[in-house]
Amino acid sequence: MYSTIMMKKPSINKPLEGSNNKQPKPFLIHIKMTTVNSLLSENPVVVFSKTTCCISHSIIALIRKFGANPVIYELDELPNGNRIERELLELGCNPSVPAVFIGKKLVGGANELITLNLESKLKSLLINANAIWM
Repeated sequence: MYSTIMMKKPSINKPLEGSNNKQPKPFLIHIKMTTVNSLLSENPVVVFSKTTCCISHSIIALIRKFGANPVIYELDELPNGNRIERELLELGCNPSVPAVFIGKKLVGGANELITLNLESKLKSLLINANAIWM
């Protein structure tokens, strides 16, 4: 499976107004995301983590507080962990861990999860993904 992202090449020297110089044309980047997508296929909550990341451990504890049982992939223990980490960075996870997917959708990292929790939105996301039942 490929994702296609439209981007514009950065331009250091912008053309002067009234000049005949044209803006750069968009180019396509094809990103192969088969590894991450395959790991998301059967699980309502997936967390990509590293064993040495204390923030990841806190986010996992937050998710478990609601009664959800996330599937956790410790990138530093997986043989293809570096490849998965690159895919997460390409998806916009910066830093790459923790990266939380709920209902096969990237929710984000620690900042996003904490914000959702403070806004009382995290529980409803977990319910809608069938990660918890009420």
